[in-house]
Amino acid sequence: MDPVTAVAAAGVALVVKGALESAGQEAGRSGWNGGARLIERIRARFRGDSAAEAALVEVTRAPDDESAQHALERSLAAHMLLDRSFEDEMRRMVDEAVAAQGRGAQVSAALIKNSQVFNEKVEIKGDWNIS
Repeated sequence: MDPVTAVAAAGVALVVKGALESAGQEAGRSGWNGGARLIERIRARFRGDSAAEAALVEVTRAPDDESAQHALERSLAAHMLLDRSFEDEMRRMVDEAVAAQGRGAQVSAALIKNSQVFNEKVEIKGDWNIS
């Protein structure tokens, strides 16, 4: 998995987590309160791209929909490739979520389960606890 795809997959996992938390299904379980901020930032970046906007709406409406997650991941990766500052911002937000993991946030492998894998080296920085 290339680095942009890895960040996109983690970003989608965080959007799913944020959508679940805002729906009250997991409220209070996270030590990272950036889910809503991440969703709003992605929404602002996607403005004017109807397919990307629809993918985000679908994941926030139905967080467990795997096809919607894939569509959002593709859109997020495409926008990160087009805008280096947006990519940097997404990396920073994912890093913040990982750092908060030690304070109770749970970004687990189960949430990132369906990302596309390419025949490339995967490098993940930080303390990723996948248990």
